[in-house]
Amino acid sequence: MPAAAGQDQVCAAMQVVDLEQLKRDGALWQGRCAVPATADRLLPSGWPVLDELLAGGWPRAALIEILSDAHQGLPLVLPLLAGQVAGARWLAWVAPPYVPYAPALMAHGIPVERLLLVREVSAQQRLWAAEQALKSGACGAVLLWPEQVRMAQLRRLQLAAEQGDCPGILFRSPRAAGQASPAVLRLRVRPSPLGLEVGVVRRRGAWAGESCIVPMRRAEGRGPRAEDGGAG
Repeated sequence: MPAAAGQDQVCAAMQVVDLEQLKRDGALWQGRCAVPATADRLLPSGWPVLDELLAGGWPRAALIEILSDAHQGLPLVLPLLAGQVAGARWLAWVAPPYVPYAPALMAHGIPVERLLLVREVSAQQRLWAAEQALKSGACGAVLLWPEQVRMAQLRRLQLAAEQGDCPGILFRSPRAAGQASPAVLRLRVRPSPLGLEVGVVRRRGAWAGESCIVPMRRAEGRGPRAEDGGAG
């Protein structure tokens, strides 16, 4: 192919790229400029300080990773879950390390009759169950506690979240921060005297490293508690 013809094709391909659309979708990295996502692509977190950190709220139809020791990040998502049962949608908990505590969930406005609980399954089965729940279109959120998960499996979960218009929330060890992931959002959660310190490991289209303190009734230093949705 002549060099001139090849250059013409490259120029033609570049001309059809809509940069503004890429910015809106968060597919174009803009350094320290936050990506202004539209309201219909975000879900309020229920924590004003966290919404500010995330430029509006949790990303919808996306894979989210919460990296913490002893599953300390669960309280962050309880307000989200309470808002995601509208329209009789289900909340799937796949392989949680403890039995959800019904009175605590109800106190947070989460109807326990809308919970789908998948327990005592193999590592492969839990990934399959999470993928099916995500892409079903019947779930408002899917929570997953994976043991080991590969990049290809994470990509399948991300695609399933997009297909089902459902946030998929993975609770993983902080060690996973050093591993590649297609997750749109990755947060590192640590206990703090005032509640939970939440740091951005990765947020599509923006810098990592920013953090905030989400106030809790007391520091979350001892794992899941009954009042936070755990078994106690």
